[in-house]
Order: sequence, then structure tokens, then C-alpha cells
Amino acid sequence: MTFHQFPDYATLSQYTAEHIAAIINQKPDALLCLASGDTPIETYHRFVDLVKSDKVDISQCTFVGLDEWVGFGPEDVGSCSYYVFRDLFTPLNLRPEQVHVFDAKATDLAAECAKIDAVIKAKGGLDLLLVGMGMNGHIALNEPGTPFTLGCHVAELAESTKTVGQKYFEKETTLTQGITIGLRHLTEAKEVILLVSGAKKAPILRDALKGPITEQLPASILQTHANGQVWVDEAAGSLLAGF
Repeated sequence: MTFHQFPDYATLSQYTAEHIAAIINQKPDALLCLASGDTPIETYHRFVDLVKSDKVDISQCTFVGLDEWVGFGPEDVGSCSYYVFRDLFTPLNLRPEQVHVFDAKATDLAAECAKIDAVIKAKGGLDLLLVGMGMNGHIALNEPGTPFTLGCHVAELAESTKTVGQKYFEKETTLTQGITIGLRHLTEAKEVILLVSGAKKAPILRDALKGPITEQLPASILQTHANGQVWVDEAAGSLLAGF
């Protein structure tokens, strides 16, 4: 694992966008799994700009959705896929076959997990997994206590995740479960980038990087990844001086 602190969110976002472009330029048929949420939004805007200015050709690469609230889909404001389509997939004008996301409204969620597991296996694993980190240290919707060995699965949401998740919705919304990429896929990914921004994440980030590696703090798994990158802005890294 390597750690890099950037002076501000804008610099972090630009660097990450250029790095994603470099991965695709090196491997045009790359398989990428990119998070939704607040932290990567500016990265996606800048990546779209790179594509539209012909700095990178995405015509051969494939994108996998990271996670979704069970019972919600891309058409629902507040869903994970709503934001990643809004900020990334739709502006990129991706062909349908380039995008694979969980159907979290399906009656057979186990089949949805198997579908995404199969996409990842068929492509030889993820070339890039870009994730954020929750206030309880979760990665995707792998909540504290999730085995590191799981592939795609349905997760029972922690109370803190249910509460924080409300910010994405226009009105109070009942959240109970999530469907998510598992931490086994993180372990097996060729490269993992954890993006963290803002002072409120500083304490849990410090614990994840300097504390024990434990399933009770899912983000601590980054310590074990040979090509894991932890990229943060100054506020998020404020408790990691000299790390």
C-alpha cells in the first residue's frame, strides 16, 4: 500500500482522473469498478473532460457498478447507480454492453451477485477498483464484520450507513440492505485506489491505516494490498502526519 496526500480536493480529483486515463491508455480493454458517492464526483467530471478532449479512448473498456441500495435503481434519485450514471456513464455515452450494474430491484438478488461475479471472472479480474470509505470504515457496502473472503453479496446495512445514506435522497427513505462487490474482489484487483476527502473522515482513516487489519474495520484491508493506493486531501490526512 502507498499513501499520498494532496493539498486540496481539486488537486486530488485531477490527479485521480489522469491516473484512470493512464490505466486505460495502457490497457484499452480495462475492466474498471468505480464508486458512487460524494468523493469521486469531481474526479468523474474531470475524467469526462479528458475523454471529450481525446486524451483517452474508452471505446473498448468495461465498467462495473460497485454497489446499490436494495430496492433502488438508476432511475431513482438517491440510488448509487443514479449518481454514477449522472456523473460518469451518461456523459461518456457508453454503449449498454460496456456497463454492468446490479439490478437491486430483481427478485433473485443471488443471481445478480453471480452475474457481476461472472463478469469480473470473465475479464480476468478488475484492472482498477476505485472506492471511498464510509464513516464506519466500510468499503462499498461491506460493513464492519464482513469477511474479507466474500465476493458479491447482499449486505445488511449498519445503522450509521442507513443514517448517512439519507443525504442522497430528497426525502427520508427506508434503507435496509445493500448489494455490493465483495472484499475478495478488492484483494484480487490489480490496482485499488481509496479516495478520502474531508476532515470528518480523518479519525477513521487514521485507524484504518495505522491500526490493526481487522474485518471490524473493512478499510484496513488496504494495508494488505501490494498495489493499493490511498489518496487523500489535506483535511482527510490531517491525523496522519509523517505517515
